Amino acid sequence: MARHKKPDFKNALSIIEASKKQIDFTLSLEVKEEAGPTMVRNIYESFRMLGDALLVKKGIKTQDHIAQIKELTSLSVKTNRPIQIIDNLRILRHNIGYYGYQPSINEINDTISIAQSCFYPVYKEVLRIAEQN
Repeated sequence: MARHKKPDFKNALSIIEASKKQIDFTLSLEVKEEAGPTMVRNIYESFRMLGDALLVKKGIKTQDHIAQIKELTSLSVKTNRPIQIIDNLRILRHNIGYYGYQPSINEINDTISIAQSCFYPVYKEVLRIAEQN
């Protein structure tokens, strides 16, 4: 469910910068099975925050991760992997958070690959959009 409120450009920019700090930190972590759930959650959350920033800039408040991810996957941005793959992270994060799923090293590495392929181009586009008044 979404509700409309006043667009908040400053908050959108703050969310964007927080997402970049979080992903930069997460990508600096050593890849090991014990860190897997944290790495997957943080990478997913970094993408989700970018989608949230787009909605905040539009003046839309939602608690729905699907809406936030849909904002990202609807962007026209060139990435090395299809941007729609971000939704796979949502499902993986859901399984980790709600079912105690332990991602494999391959899943962790794939999540990192998604972040390396998609995050920074998406981040730059979201920042560009957020800076427009």
